[in-house]
Amino acid sequence: MIANHLIPNLRSFSSSFAPRILHIGDVLTSSKQFSDQDVLQFSNLTLDFNPLHFDPHIARQSGFRDPIVHGILVASLFPRTIAFHFAGAVYVSQSLQFKSPVYVGERVVAEVRPVQLRQNKDRYIAKFATKCFKDREVVVIDGEAVALLPNLEIIDGK
Repeated sequence: MIANHLIPNLRSFSSSFAPRILHIGDVLTSSKQFSDQDVLQFSNLTLDFNPLHFDPHIARQSGFRDPIVHGILVASLFPRTIAFHFAGAVYVSQSLQFKSPVYVGERVVAEVRPVQLRQNKDRYIAKFATKCFKDREVVVIDGEAVALLPNLEIIDGK
């Protein structure tokens, strides 16, 4: 078991399982500026040491201006965003299309928008459109996610 003191910003997550309200079309967001340290830590954790992420020469040979941030690291903003708003959410699936590279130092904004909500026993199945942007308008990742939400209140009419 991971000790709570090892999890950064644990207090920022909702400690309550009280129902949260979510409407089709609502937009949940989070952002992050990825650093060299983020890329190195992700590589060490996943053992993905593709030189595209570290070697400027290899990155340029592959058509990039500099080494790129791992796409899956950028996509990790989606479950982070959902879990922040819905403590105890279970991430079921994710489809991704990588549209544009992210370079170290660029700020990325993740946008998660519910497109379908339905009840299944004591939980809710939510399908989300997912996008990451840089420079406020450049789509870097486009996709869909499905999550089980344990604490959702659906209000008809919106």
